[in-house]
Parts: sequence; C-alpha cells; structure tokens
Amino acid sequence: MDRVVRCVIAGVGLLGPGLPGWSASRAVLAGEVPWEPVPVALPPPAALPPTERRRTSAAVRLALAVSAEAAAASGLAPDSLETVFASSNGDGAVVGSILEALTVPGGAISPTQFHNSVHNAAAGYWGIAMGSMQASVSLGGHDDSFAIGLVQAAAAVAARGVPVLFCAYDAPLTAPLDAKRFTEAPFAAALVLVPAGASGGVPLSVEMAEAEEACSSGLMDPLVAGNPAARCLPLLRALAAGRAARIGLPLADGGAVVLDLGAAA
Repeated sequence: MDRVVRCVIAGVGLLGPGLPGWSASRAVLAGEVPWEPVPVALPPPAALPPTERRRTSAAVRLALAVSAEAAAASGLAPDSLETVFASSNGDGAVVGSILEALTVPGGAISPTQFHNSVHNAAAGYWGIAMGSMQASVSLGGHDDSFAIGLVQAAAAVAARGVPVLFCAYDAPLTAPLDAKRFTEAPFAAALVLVPAGASGGVPLSVEMAEAEEACSSGLMDPLVAGNPAARCLPLLRALAAGRAARIGLPLADGGAVVLDLGAAA
C-alpha cells in the first residue's frame, strides 16, 4: 500500500472542557470566540438499553457521545461503520477501583467493573447500542494513541473502501494512578472517514513520516498538555476554520504522522 492514504472526513464529534460538541464549538476552535474551560458534562448513552446504560463508566459515555455525534453528522447508518477506538489510558478509573479492591482482605471484584476494565469496552458498548456487527479495532499507544489510531482508521478506509468511525478518548485516572499518569480533564473526538472522492466532506491524506513536522494548537495548548486525545486539536481547528492545513503529529520514536487537510468545500 502507498505510504500516503487518502480519505474524506464526513462527520465530526467532539467533547471536552469548554467544547460541548462539534457544532457548538466550531466558533471557538476557529478563534472567533474565546475559549472558556467549562467542565465537561457527560450525557447518558440514550441508544443503549437501560440495563447497559447503567453499567457504563465515564470513559465509555465520553467515547459514545462523540461517536454518536460524528455518525449522525455523516448521514451514514451507525451500524454500517467499521470502528477504531483509540485511548491512552483506557478506563483507568475502573482499573484503579479493581486494583483498590485487590488490596483489601477479602475484597471482591464486581463483574460489571471487570467487563468495563478491558480496553475494548467502549467498542463493545457501541456495538450493542447500534446493533453493529462491523469489524472493530481498539488500540492504545500512550501519547501517540490519536495519531496511530487515525493511521489505522484511514488505512482501513483506503484498503477496503469502507466507511470507518474513528474515536480517540481519554478520561482522568484516579489516585494513586493519576500521580504516574496525569490526565487533567475528559476529552474525546471522533471522525467518520469515507473513501477518497466522496462528495460533501473534507479531503484528508495521512502519511507516516521519518522526520517530525511542527504543529501547534494555539490558545488551547493546556488541553493538549492535559489529555493525550486532545492532540487532535490542530486538525479540528483547521476543520472548524474551513482551511487547508499540513499538520505534523510527532511520535515517540522521533517520526511523525503528517496530515494534509483539504479546504472545506
């Protein structure tokens, strides 16, 4: 396969401090309105049956909220989308509670907590909510999770000619894990990617590069520093402004994922 993969962004979802959804946040991202770090409100996943809804954790609700927004914006049936979910921390709050239980003599681990602790919990809940039987990948890559997840999603679109929902999300860890892996506030973004040439979206090329290219998220640098998933902000800012951009996302090995975003039609 060509090292450059091409696709089209057909839908976007977003949730973070002062960013209550893609449509509501575009003026802030474009620099037209000042950013205010208002705490994140996590909506209940209405598409899930009541029993499953009660079992969801904060991290899962975060991922499902942006995924549903992006899928709705794309106009595609949610159950037709392959999925890629990327997270640096996974569900750290759930893992922390399990580890805490193990330190207590006779401590019992809740079956609900256990099934929420796996790294593909968000993908599983998405499949249940949408009745989807499509292929799904869940991955983690420390601070590079957004960049590597986007490569995975774009490659699937280019290789198989299918639409793919890509979601990157991270929520804060609980003590004492937060002392080793600080995450300031919940943040998630989702993109629905469709094959190159599709109408009504924004063209995107994704390339693995050997040398890092500089990127900047401007006034929202604190968000990038405080949550690995927020490394998507340079891309979202360009999308919100409707401008073409070349963005380098540095990787831990010294390379980069380079994004070429076309201007909005």
